[in-house]
Amino acid sequence: MAKPNPLQEQLLKAGLAKKSKVAEVARAQDKARHAKGSKDPDDIRREAERVREEKVARDRALAAEAKAKAQAAELKAQARQIIKDKKLPPAGDSEYRFSANGAIRTILVNDELRRKLSAGQLVIARLDDRYVLLPRAAGDKVRERHASLIVLDHGLPAGTQADAPSSEDDAYYARFKVPDDLIW
Repeated sequence: MAKPNPLQEQLLKAGLAKKSKVAEVARAQDKARHAKGSKDPDDIRREAERVREEKVARDRALAAEAKAKAQAAELKAQARQIIKDKKLPPAGDSEYRFSANGAIRTILVNDELRRKLSAGQLVIARLDDRYVLLPRAAGDKVRERHASLIVLDHGLPAGTQADAPSSEDDAYYARFKVPDDLIW
C-alpha cells in the first residue's frame, strides 16, 4: 500500500477523509509518479517541435528587430559623417534666423550665402547642438539617410513641407506690403 502524505494523514486524524479514499488517492499518485510511457510518444514529439518552432520564431523576430536598429544607427552615422565632411565654413556677420524644434535659431551668413539659402541651393542641417550650412546635393544625401537632421530647406517642391501655408493664409497676407529691405 502507498503511504499517504502528511496532509492526507492530518485529514484522516481530523476525521475529514475516509481511510479507503486516502489509500485510493495515494495509490493513484504513486502510480502516476512511477508510470512509464503515460504520454503518447507522438504527443511528446509534437509538443517539442511546437516549442522549438516558437523559439525559432521568437529568435528570428528579435534578430530582425536588432538588425533594424543597427541599420537605423548606421544610416544616422552616415548622415552625420556627410554633414561633417560637406559643411560649409562659417562666413559673414549677418544673422539668418530660422525656426527649429519650436524655437528661433540664428546662424551667421554673408549676403551670398543668404541668397543661396533663399534660392534653395543651401540647406541648414543639425549637427549635435549646432546648425551648419550644406550644399543641396549633400542635403539630399542626408535626407535620404536621416531626414530629421535637415532643419531648413527652401528648395523643396511646394506641398512637401509640413508647415506649408494654406491658400487662405496667402490671400490674407497678400493685403500687406512687405518692405524690400526686410531681413528677418
